[in-house]
Amino acid sequence: MALFTVVAAALVTNAAFNGGPVRWALAVLGLLLAAWCYYFFRDPERTGERGDRLVVAPADGKVVLINEVDEPAFMGGRSTRVSIFMNVFSVHVNRYPVSGTVRYVNYARGKFRNAVTPESSAENEQMSVGVESGPYRVLVRQIAGLIARRIITYSRDGERVAQGDRMGLIRFGSRVDVFLPPGAVLRVRLGEQTAAGTTVLAELPGA
Repeated sequence: MALFTVVAAALVTNAAFNGGPVRWALAVLGLLLAAWCYYFFRDPERTGERGDRLVVAPADGKVVLINEVDEPAFMGGRSTRVSIFMNVFSVHVNRYPVSGTVRYVNYARGKFRNAVTPESSAENEQMSVGVESGPYRVLVRQIAGLIARRIITYSRDGERVAQGDRMGLIRFGSRVDVFLPPGAVLRVRLGEQTAAGTTVLAELPGA
């Protein structure tokens, strides 16, 4: 953001002192790009339902896939996967779906295919963060897309995290998968829009 701001300021200063339609056009373009950058990296505060058995959305976007899969790396078997696709207009800050302790952090290089497709969960560049929440395990997978080229994750193995707190971000269009344990009751449907840290995705099974 700082780079866009500096460039925009330089272009405006140049146009103000030297004039000319070309310089002013470049100055306007610079201001528009700086404004877009600030809009894209916005980070609003979020509140909503909280609870030990609730799983809140880790990302803004649209639910594009709900299915049963095997996730051996952290979940240890069958899981329900909920995939949320973020477009370039979404808030791209990701949040923890549950409170607990981070027990798994794994980065995997990969491709940059369309993040909407089911295959992207296995083939695209990604960062997986597993949280142990009481007797449950919940996995969040940040997946790069066609445009997204940088995944940022704040998570550290062994740290305590709180539901709804910021866990990282993915730049530009991308996808976040949430893996839930068997017995979780979904509270979202395909095609619904989610808000990170606010929308409740599911309820974990009772003890």
